[in-house]
Amino acid sequence: MRHGAVSYFDEDGRPVPEDSVPLTAEGRAQALATRELYEGVELDRVVASPLPRTQETAALVAPGHEAEIWPELRELKGGKLSEIPLDEREEAFVHAFRGVARLTALVVAHGAVNRAILSWALTGERSFLGRFEQAPCCVNVLDVTHGGEPDWIVRAVNVAASDLAHRSTRQTTMEQYWAQYRAAPDEGPPDTA
Repeated sequence: MRHGAVSYFDEDGRPVPEDSVPLTAEGRAQALATRELYEGVELDRVVASPLPRTQETAALVAPGHEAEIWPELRELKGGKLSEIPLDEREEAFVHAFRGVARLTALVVAHGAVNRAILSWALTGERSFLGRFEQAPCCVNVLDVTHGGEPDWIVRAVNVAASDLAHRSTRQTTMEQYWAQYRAAPDEGPPDTA
């Protein structure tokens, strides 16, 4: 699943360092709605990226489970995919799940990470199908078995428990972030020190 809704700007319109962006009230409500979706599902493990927004989502969706933190699920920083050395791409996008078989796990990551996983599951190649929208706190359901090469079945994509018909907006998440950016005062990038 993807983490719940966030804002990359504080209440004064200043940019928030991307590594410390928390869920908004809407994001927490989305996660709680998603928890209801998982009611009755016995999770074997819960996995999240190292960023606070994924860990907060995981804690709300799966209370009572301590999330395993997988650095390889971290959202990619800016740049081009072609700039990632070829020998590191597979590790970054695919191998986080190597060896997983018949396991019910909740993985809370990021839109681009989810798109990469879905792309691999659907094509079996290092392609990137970037037109999969990943709404805040959406769930993707994939079955994977591993007996040599992974065998994927994609069961559901972009299921948003708090907005099943996706009526709240026709904008992509990135279009919404762009609107936030455009509305923010021009103070330059946030101080990451």
